[in-house]
Amino acid sequence: MIPTQILPVTDRNLIITGYTGPYQPMIGRRVAQMLRMPYVNIDLQIEERNGMSLEEIRTLYGESRLKTLETEVVTEAVLHRNAVIRVGGQTLIHNRNYERFMETGPVICLVAELDAVLQSLHLSLGARYHDPNERALAVGHIQREWGVRKLEGIHEINTTYMTETQIAERVINEWQAVVV
Repeated sequence: MIPTQILPVTDRNLIITGYTGPYQPMIGRRVAQMLRMPYVNIDLQIEERNGMSLEEIRTLYGESRLKTLETEVVTEAVLHRNAVIRVGGQTLIHNRNYERFMETGPVICLVAELDAVLQSLHLSLGARYHDPNERALAVGHIQREWGVRKLEGIHEINTTYMTETQIAERVINEWQAVVV
């Protein structure tokens, strides 16, 4: 646990993106707990407001409706101060969202080596991993999430051989180095 006396006093957000595996939102929640900051998960907010998953929204109403909903939630999220915000790479890249988030705090992109991501994907998909179509969809999602890595100003952390606690501490250290 990070002692409270070394926490910076700031109104800057900590924005987490990237893809290391299906359980990444837990890392954002843990970072927020360690920093004693509010946690905002953009994807979860969209799902909760609409009562269905992102994939269901995309299937039933189309990509443009999903992007409209994302824009609404992002518009509210960038008003937060001193919060940990988890945003998917696809949402971050869309419609000036990256610039809007960068104005509120640094963006830290969590990545892992492809072998580790595929292993995690295999565990999460189970038998569906052996279906080439299912695997192709999942790998395509990862590639789109990693598109954010090309943006200027991204702080990237390779999480391949790190525990959840180590990742959270590294994210906090990176954020503190930028905002102090």
